[in-house]
Amino acid sequence: MSLACQRHLFDLPREIAYLNAAYMTPSLRAVTRAGIEGVERKARPWTVAPEDFFTGSERARGLFAGLIGATPDDIAIVPAASYGLAIAAANLPLGKGRRIVGLRDQFPSNVYCWQRLAREREAELVLVEAGEDGDLTTAVLAALDERAAIAALPHCRWTDGRLVNLVRVGERCRAIGAALVIDATQSVGAWPLDVRQVRPDFLVVAGYKWLLGPYSLGYLYVDPRRQDGRPLEDNWITRAGAEDFTRLVDYEEASAPGARRFDVGERSNFALMPMSIAALEQIRAWGVEAIAATLSALTRDIAARVRPLGLEAVPEHLRAGHYLGLRLPPGAPVDLTRRLAARQVHVSARGDRLRVTPHLYNDEADIDRFVEALAASL
Repeated sequence: MSLACQRHLFDLPREIAYLNAAYMTPSLRAVTRAGIEGVERKARPWTVAPEDFFTGSERARGLFAGLIGATPDDIAIVPAASYGLAIAAANLPLGKGRRIVGLRDQFPSNVYCWQRLAREREAELVLVEAGEDGDLTTAVLAALDERAAIAALPHCRWTDGRLVNLVRVGERCRAIGAALVIDATQSVGAWPLDVRQVRPDFLVVAGYKWLLGPYSLGYLYVDPRRQDGRPLEDNWITRAGAEDFTRLVDYEEASAPGARRFDVGERSNFALMPMSIAALEQIRAWGVEAIAATLSALTRDIAARVRPLGLEAVPEHLRAGHYLGLRLPPGAPVDLTRRLAARQVHVSARGDRLRVTPHLYNDEADIDRFVEALAASL
């Protein structure tokens, strides 16, 4: 099930050890070419036919849907995770005194919108942390009682890679009548997730990390029960019959079917959309299960090799296999990531963790370089 190193598909110099996919992935060569071709196409607008405003976005919608077990009708195209989360916040009921449950240290975009909503509705935002067992799922389930109206969670926490068992959380949410909103930016594309099992109300993914796509283009899953909600904007392309440019001035009230009503305006971006399609096609060709197995082997190796240096990873059964959040030893330099970058090794620091996130372009030579640079920099 594991894949061979795919470095040849990326423009990644041999002297660079880039272990920072959770920050931003480098573009595949095919993705870069697609973007260049898209930019050049704008110089020749007579080559852009009316149907081209729809074909690319529908192709992308279907490819993303296939990654998460959804249908194309369930997918909206959004410019950022925050946009999708704002749609969720605008369309979920929240009564006075009720609770929104999230995690401590989850990504800010999945906190700020809920802080605002809680203030406006006189509700409460509760951010939980793992107990002594280190299991986030147990802590979340304990917080999901009759007061909870919304659970707003990641699949994989961005600071340390800890997983939330979304199937169990989804079951609890349905039992108590709470909505489930997921930011899966740090998992979809590299770790399996099936909305048919989780059954979230909304799930959003930014496209420039594990989806290997461009910045400013992502995807929102909307459960069929929520697809008659109110979008953040009213634009022409999300209305029924928008394909017929001669009828646009008829001002159609009805929306396009499914989650398309939530699409951002100018979704057809003729540079970004082909880039996202090329990336999603490659991910489909590799297979998410194979990606996950390959990256799990890499992180397992890294965790074992840095342990003698005093860095401890979250136990493997509690984290996503593609993700390492290494707790730094006492006295570690505050500028550790800068020291590593000076040695052409690129990782991130998040909180008290060194975040190491490889991808298929990494190999044993990159791990060797990282361990050697780390030993020299501590």
